[in-house]
Amino acid sequence: MEKDLLTQIGQMTPHFSKGQRLIARYIMEHFDKAAFMTASKLGMTVGVSESTVVRFASEVGFEGYPELQRALQELIRNKLTTVQRMDATSAQLVDSNVLDKVLGKEIEHIRRTMEESDRTAFAAAVDSICYARTIYIIGIRSSMALATFLSFYFNHIFPSVRLINTTSRAEMFEQIMRINSEDVFIGISFPRYSKRTVQASQYARTNGARVIAITDSNKSPLAQAADHLLLARGDMVSFVDSLVAPLALINALIVAVGMKKRDEVAHTYERLERIWDEYEVYEKREDGQS
Repeated sequence: MEKDLLTQIGQMTPHFSKGQRLIARYIMEHFDKAAFMTASKLGMTVGVSESTVVRFASEVGFEGYPELQRALQELIRNKLTTVQRMDATSAQLVDSNVLDKVLGKEIEHIRRTMEESDRTAFAAAVDSICYARTIYIIGIRSSMALATFLSFYFNHIFPSVRLINTTSRAEMFEQIMRINSEDVFIGISFPRYSKRTVQASQYARTNGARVIAITDSNKSPLAQAADHLLLARGDMVSFVDSLVAPLALINALIVAVGMKKRDEVAHTYERLERIWDEYEVYEKREDGQS
């Protein structure tokens, strides 16, 4: 929805029924808690029926209550501090099997990522990567793990891959100052979004590079500078960023690029296997099997 959800609810409140006003007031004051309540639980909390909650979701422009709930969870990712997000999401794990709950959420993230992925944007991103002179990759804070993983494999495939790895804004721009229209820039960021990643993406776009954004939403600040937008669903489980779906998307990107450059990749790994054997990079079993 184009407007901030809480602003929209506030503007619509005078036109709501008495029961809907109770729901609206609770959501505006406690959206971090409402985001993880079922329609039944929210109704019980404010003193209205479950059907009133469902009608309220429809009244504010959603097809059903689950869509409203996801919109509230989106607010949590973008508006709350890490401590507030921890308090909001940890309530879901109380008196439950943490392993089952966390793995179940990750399965849901991957399922939604697969359903919502833009295949055309993905294919275009693969083409841009394959024909680039230099590939620049940046991911800050927890997204650094994703950027490092991507650059590790791309370094096996391409002759010129640069992982932007610095805590200094000045050094970041120094590392990408020669980027131009022959290059590709891959920016990776999830809530809470990194300002440096956004700034670097905008700089790359201004200098003519093809920009690929790997993020969670078309409302992400990275989307504005992106030529190719690759979306993966993520969330925060307690204080931990969920990166399973983004990593799965990056895996698919690496595989797709590898398939497109199959002969070159096969030749590269033949050379690497000889190097690994010569310098005993990997442990081998006594029977000669690796």
